[in-house]
Amino acid sequence: MKTSTSIKSASTALLLLLLLTAVQCQAGDARDEGLPDGSGTYDDLVALFQEFLEWTDPARASGNVPNRDIAGSATDVYPDYSEATVERRRATMRDFQARLEDMAVVDWELDQRVDYLAVRSRFDRHDFTLNVSRPWSRDPGFYVDQMLRITFADLPLDDDGTTALRTRLEAISLLVEQARNNLTEVAADYADLAIFNLTNADGVGHGYPYRATPPAGVLGWYDDFLERAARQQPDLRADIAAAQESVRGFHDWLVANRGDMTAQGGVGREMFDWYLKHVKLMPYDADQIVTLGLRELDRLWSAYALEQHRNRHLPPLELSASAEEYEMRIDSVDTRIRDFLVEEDIITIPDYIWELGTNVPWIVRPGGPNFWEQVQFRDPTPDHLHAVIPGHRFDGLVARQNTHPIRSKISSGARTEGWATYLEEAVMEAGLLDDAPRVRELIQVFGIFRAARVPADVWLQLNEMTVDEVVAWWMERTPWLDENVARVDAEIYLRRPPGYGLGYAIGMLQMRQLLADRKRQLGDEFDLGEFHDTFMAAGRLPISLIRWEMTGLDDEVRDLWKRERLN
Repeated sequence: MKTSTSIKSASTALLLLLLLTAVQCQAGDARDEGLPDGSGTYDDLVALFQEFLEWTDPARASGNVPNRDIAGSATDVYPDYSEATVERRRATMRDFQARLEDMAVVDWELDQRVDYLAVRSRFDRHDFTLNVSRPWSRDPGFYVDQMLRITFADLPLDDDGTTALRTRLEAISLLVEQARNNLTEVAADYADLAIFNLTNADGVGHGYPYRATPPAGVLGWYDDFLERAARQQPDLRADIAAAQESVRGFHDWLVANRGDMTAQGGVGREMFDWYLKHVKLMPYDADQIVTLGLRELDRLWSAYALEQHRNRHLPPLELSASAEEYEMRIDSVDTRIRDFLVEEDIITIPDYIWELGTNVPWIVRPGGPNFWEQVQFRDPTPDHLHAVIPGHRFDGLVARQNTHPIRSKISSGARTEGWATYLEEAVMEAGLLDDAPRVRELIQVFGIFRAARVPADVWLQLNEMTVDEVVAWWMERTPWLDENVARVDAEIYLRRPPGYGLGYAIGMLQMRQLLADRKRQLGDEFDLGEFHDTFMAAGRLPISLIRWEMTGLDDEVRDLWKRERLN
């Protein structure tokens, strides 16, 4: 009779044998599925990715970003946007791709294969920018964005700061000269948005310094800069005025040439589907994503209708009457959420997570609160879950603790937005708002706008809708949505890398699928807190890759190995 130890040893040996056989079979199958079978090691992948990062963005790779555009992106990635320079970058990118494809991925562990696909998606994204998006030749806003943030500089500056600012101000005229030379295939929507942003406040001002009367666009912010310089550092006025004159000249040039700017803004169906699969690593094509988005929109509207009926005898939530009242509501919500996350074992809150602030500041607008404020000033819960804890700010701090040589340097938009959007309903369904029924309605309003973005984001890229048409479509379908928020969102999702807007709801659906997969796999052993912690520890990779690693299910990734790059 075998002892329990011998039985355990035999079972372990059998398990190891089965695992070895499975790995060997997997390796054999993988060779047929197109996994690279070259000479490079995993260490070579790590080194290649670091080299790529330093080439694409040397300032950020070194931790020094001297200049950013209004979206916060470093603006010295392409110090020269001429066609000759771009062509040289394309040649370098082809070399990077060839070296990446010469890796012995077929012999790697699963987590290393995950890293390979994540790195390849970053390479493909850069390829797409160089060959398809081409913002330096198609989008005047690519240059306008780089003209704005400099006007937010705090004055007065010390000698070194003044010298650096003067250098940046002088560079505005060079930027304008490049823009006039390089903008040879401008999309109509891009041109109209750039002209609008140069001379009109966007009505949202997210990330802008507060002004009771917002300056009239980029040119208005130069006026504001001049007024501050006159009071705080008069010796800068001539430099600021010269830069402003260059910006004004660019505006006039756009207006004069607008009639010739008739290209389409979207990338088209073929390229968009390629991008969804190989850059975003999503298991859906454009048509499937539209279907998912429309179904989510209907689901959330029906949930909203039922919730409102359920709460019909309850008093409505009122807007905060003052900044002080709003601050009290934020503090109360923050405490409530943190306590709930701990008491209900939703996710681990590390010791380094302290106060995280808010994503929606108190602003008094002449026309009343915008869409986000209509929700948040009533109750801060929806965006606190999404953008503060355990959403974006929490997520960002956790990510900074990641020391992985690859995963610490990759962030998927659909992963970050999908996680944050998932939290809105998921934490509510876990019980956070059982005693706050009217706040559940606000969660659903947020979800409605997230879902409405999905089909419109696709239609913009397929050139089936213009920005104005998307704004109108959204406003018909989203409670409280105002024209300014709608226009700014449509601009972001048309002009950012394709598919960012759909990442909120589609990423959320991918999170739901992953949750369902793990619950089915683990049954009664499933632990929600452990699930969330494991997900966070995987890094901010595309969710299809995290799902493959967490579940072993490869149905969403096996076709990714067979791909033809753009060039």
